[in-house]
Amino acid sequence: MTMQARTPWQVTRSVWYAMFMREAVSRTMADRMGWFWMIFEPAAMVGVMVFIRSFIRGSNQLIVNADFIPWMIVGMMGFFLVREGMTRGLGAINATQALFAYRQVQPVDGVLVRNFVEGMLRTFIFLLFIAGGLLLGLDIFPDNGLRALFFWFSLWCLGLGLGLVTSVLGTLIPEIGKVVQVISLPLLIISGVVLPLNHLPHYLLEYLMLNPIVHGLELLRQGFFEHYHVVHGTSISYLWLFILAVNALGLLLHIRYRDQLKVQ
Repeated sequence: MTMQARTPWQVTRSVWYAMFMREAVSRTMADRMGWFWMIFEPAAMVGVMVFIRSFIRGSNQLIVNADFIPWMIVGMMGFFLVREGMTRGLGAINATQALFAYRQVQPVDGVLVRNFVEGMLRTFIFLLFIAGGLLLGLDIFPDNGLRALFFWFSLWCLGLGLGLVTSVLGTLIPEIGKVVQVISLPLLIISGVVLPLNHLPHYLLEYLMLNPIVHGLELLRQGFFEHYHVVHGTSISYLWLFILAVNALGLLLHIRYRDQLKVQ
């Protein structure tokens, strides 16, 4: 009795499942402080911003139809989802280098699986913050759940695309990784995570709106706060055109430099 050969999809699915289990165990079990830092970082930033806000009166009035703390938590969680997708793509290929001895495993597999695991973890942490906020009486339950879920998924796709690009560039040119790490903090500021962008001068805002993260965060916030006034110029079309373009670029880079990535 001859065994039927597995289809390419079955092979790929087996590879992804094995890598998923490996990555999930590594992210949740290898570092005893891993869960602590994933929760502490956003919690500490919220605490710092609330402390600063107590000395700066009127910051809540700058945000139309949304409370400051829930508004900031939603934006911060969305930003971290994109940031982690981008930065964790940097080490994804080197982390799976030993697996390239198996011809079924490709460099792109490690990036896809790592971003999927990161997306699941960030979603779980976001749900914890929502539950905690509701217990504390914060208005953080989404007014339009489907809209909020769609733009959360959109931000994950944006992080995936950036991760695909940085995984190739960061592996071939190690200095790229340092640049990506350095720009994380400026990105947080210019993406409107902790301070609203609505009251910035138009000549400055038109440049900041080239940043797709701003569009994703504003649309995500609108899913949570139905009557929230998004920053002028926010566009679903621009966000998804950028997502499709950066994912296509990342996949093309993986195809073009597949052999070089395996021997790095």
